Amino acid sequence: MPDYGLDLEFGVFPNPDAARHREVLELAQLADVLGLEHVSVQDHPYQARHLDTWTLLSAIGARTSQVRLSTNVANLPLRPPVVLAKAAATLDVLTGGRVELGLGAGAFWDAIEAAGGPRRSPGEAVDALVEAIGVLRGFWAGETGRHDGEHYSTRGLRPGPRPAHDIPIWVGALKPRMLRVTGRLADGWIPSLAYAPPEALPEMNARIDDAAITAGRAPQDVRRLYNVHGRFGTGSGLLQGTPKDWAEQLTDLAVGLGMSTFILATDDPDVLRRFAEEVAPLTRELVAAEREGGGRETSESTPSAATNDPEVRASAETVATQSSSRFTAHQLAIPAHLVEVHDYLRAELDQVRDIVRQVREGHATVGSARSAINTMTMRQNNWTLGAYCESYCRIVTGHHTNEDRGMFPHLLRADPTLEPVVTRLQDEHEVIADLLDGLDRALVALVADPADGSEGHRAIDALSDAVDDLAESLLAHLSYEEEALHDALATHGFG
Repeated sequence: MPDYGLDLEFGVFPNPDAARHREVLELAQLADVLGLEHVSVQDHPYQARHLDTWTLLSAIGARTSQVRLSTNVANLPLRPPVVLAKAAATLDVLTGGRVELGLGAGAFWDAIEAAGGPRRSPGEAVDALVEAIGVLRGFWAGETGRHDGEHYSTRGLRPGPRPAHDIPIWVGALKPRMLRVTGRLADGWIPSLAYAPPEALPEMNARIDDAAITAGRAPQDVRRLYNVHGRFGTGSGLLQGTPKDWAEQLTDLAVGLGMSTFILATDDPDVLRRFAEEVAPLTRELVAAEREGGGRETSESTPSAATNDPEVRASAETVATQSSSRFTAHQLAIPAHLVEVHDYLRAELDQVRDIVRQVREGHATVGSARSAINTMTMRQNNWTLGAYCESYCRIVTGHHTNEDRGMFPHLLRADPTLEPVVTRLQDEHEVIADLLDGLDRALVALVADPADGSEGHRAIDALSDAVDDLAESLLAHLSYEEEALHDALATHGFG
């Protein structure tokens, strides 16, 4: 994948935790003082622990002078595009042109519906996003409302105010159609490392590039942003070593894979300082040197720490790179065991995908697929260590029962500061359980439709989408849990 030649930018992606609102504001101010380009905030209006994104960005804008402010990404089903356009334009005016808009088609539809938003199919969600981009740009251009689409109508609208500058639109996209929309319409693409690892970027970038060229645009018209996470210390994993290691790996991502903006998920001011003062300058220096020397081929520049397929990777190796000399081998065996269980669930996910592939290709019946999925460990234990660990964990730890009733309460008693992490994990258990139910509904729907008719093809597509949604959420959940609880488990054990 070519280097698009864009200037590098760096930013921070703080957790908008209402219980830590002062620290969030201070971290944003620190980013401004350190000269970072972006403070970018996730948008989940249904999340009880989160501050409202636009209110938070407004407070950050009032306390900073240079750093740019963005949604990462705005929840379109709960942010009607006219209201979103006005909010972004207003903040842009008030901050002197420092707003950039990350836009997402929506996820977690049960939560969206509970918050008053519409429930949309994957296709409807993409259609609505395409309409919304047109509404946003028309509003900012001061065009009298004339849009009358399937999802939005602006007939008779008199828009205003106009923003202080041309607000760029980034799209959070992972699937092929959304990637094509990004290439055709967006100013930027904003994936996250957890969902789009480096080895997936070449194919995804190629889809964006092809769509951009087809639309008469240049590939470099779409800035490639990347939400990343990591830790400083020893180890050979991606963004797990020294600032020099980080800089070399980010250089590989920039020169080899075309990523030009790196937004670090952290709430630690010391980590942010090292990122801004050591990693960013060295990365810029290395990228400049590479570009002067003619760049590198993709095969030589893909970060070596991320060459394994994330869905079948040897996770124990990842946890090992996160270890510290302060832990004994006995202590490290506890988080390593969690990874062993997760790897079992990852293997089951591969089985699910293979079963769905067999159904799509006509090699398996829907009934046999549903039966196989419902007997899997991950289905029985509701995505906790649960039933699987009732026997296996007893052998290893002697007293562990399951996460929700045993491990989580124990960790909270040992370290109350883990409450946001534990609450997020418990919430994700519920989300993934719902996705499993959605997969089951897709299987049931497939039974009702003839496999060779148009409805049957749509049902098979819906089943594939359900599997993709499950995979995205599950793999990110497992990786987050392994990283977030690694040190706590090594210190405090299972319970």
